[in-house]
Amino acid sequence: MPTYKPAILALEDGSVFRGVAFGADATIAGECVFNTSMTGYQEILTDPSYFGQIVTMTASQIGNYGVNDQDAEAAVPKASGFVVRELSPVVSNWRSKRSLGDYLRDNGIPGISEVDTRALTKKLRVDGAMKSCLSTLPIDEARAVALARGWMDMAGADYVKDVTCREPFIWSGSDAANFNEPYVPVGTSFGASTPPTRRFRVAAFDYGAKRSIYRKLVRHGFEVLVLPAGSPAAQVDEHRPDCVFLSNGPGDPAALGYLHKTVADLLPRYPVFGICLGHQMITHALGGTTFKLKFGHRGGNQPVKNVETQRVSITAQNHGFATDPKSVSKGGALVTEVNLNDDTVEGLRHRDLPVFSVQYHPEAAPGPSDADPLFVDFYRMVEARKAGKI
Repeated sequence: MPTYKPAILALEDGSVFRGVAFGADATIAGECVFNTSMTGYQEILTDPSYFGQIVTMTASQIGNYGVNDQDAEAAVPKASGFVVRELSPVVSNWRSKRSLGDYLRDNGIPGISEVDTRALTKKLRVDGAMKSCLSTLPIDEARAVALARGWMDMAGADYVKDVTCREPFIWSGSDAANFNEPYVPVGTSFGASTPPTRRFRVAAFDYGAKRSIYRKLVRHGFEVLVLPAGSPAAQVDEHRPDCVFLSNGPGDPAALGYLHKTVADLLPRYPVFGICLGHQMITHALGGTTFKLKFGHRGGNQPVKNVETQRVSITAQNHGFATDPKSVSKGGALVTEVNLNDDTVEGLRHRDLPVFSVQYHPEAAPGPSDADPLFVDFYRMVEARKAGKI
């Protein structure tokens, strides 16, 4: 008979959820949030945007297809902890290399299963994302609640410095190496037998980027130069890129003044595409403001409407902050997309400059491919700029 170790999840409001430990033996604190994706737990765990967060999955069983070497979005998991209703006792997939429990254990991440994740999610929806403590070690409830309350707030936190790369580099993943292969890359919207023959160099700021973003950029016609988040505008100019990409990332966008300044310097000079935190950096660079959402948008089933085309897309999202729509108009931005659940801003474009952004993740991974054409739009925008048409 297997032996079970107890684990505890304590919230700052004093609520305590008990369950079964898996993963690493550890006690950690972070912001407890929930993700409504049905699959893709490996991509979620390794998404740097989850740095400092304890992720609750709303799907009832997690771990059934294990963990493989291809689906990680970073070298190691970036989430602080993991909460599931049921950890699958069986791992079955031809790509699997190890179980989810072993993966978390090997990377020092604690997990808790047998939690009523429905009750937990309803609490977070009603009361908002909360500071929390997850422990797979012996600890009493009062101590766990105290550790939760003592954790720093997500508001005001700069976690980008903890997840960005340290030096510039050219992305040379498998997609980059195989750029000229005569095949239709998965997720490409061009509909041709090969990616576009002309490649543009994009300076991609790594605020906590997922690997899938770089893969998508390569598949859609870009040579990807990755830059550390703190790189100044002058360093971008030295590399002579054709355009700039601003990635996703963790923490509070309002706390990143040094990034706001750099983006403000770059907007008049290059075509720019921003996603998630990159979208929020454009917001602040244009003089706008952001605010913290009650419980955020996290999952692969978020409906978004483009107010210019009336097109509705189902998108993958992971963010806890949003743009104040009234704050960006003075900076020359137009709201192009809104979330159909709560009417928050999901997209912007500049009236005069070749600049646009979305709050969601067009690369998905996991999630639907509805937003994949945005990479084509970016390529076409750069192509038009190089031809002197915009």
